[in-house]
Amino acid sequence: METFQQIINGDKPVLVDFFAEWCGPCKAMSPAIAAIGKDVQGKARVIKLDIDRNQAMSVQYNVQAVPTFIIFKRGVPVWRHSGMLDKNSLEQRLLSFT
Repeated sequence: METFQQIINGDKPVLVDFFAEWCGPCKAMSPAIAAIGKDVQGKARVIKLDIDRNQAMSVQYNVQAVPTFIIFKRGVPVWRHSGMLDKNSLEQRLLSFT
């Protein structure tokens, strides 16, 4: 199984969805995140990271609100957004780093 660091350090850009189970906007975004993951398969990766189960990662990347989306390219955060965002905007942003 790949580690978080192995995934974000890969050749493809990675969209990380920092979310929480108790977060209403996170639940609302979940179908869009899943759809983006399918749409960008082979070009980019999409992963979800529960902030309550991965508090160290939340602190490391200064996640103070959920949902927070961070796009990594070769391990470097190249874009971030806190709050809801429409599927097309988020997908286009991710693909702009491919």
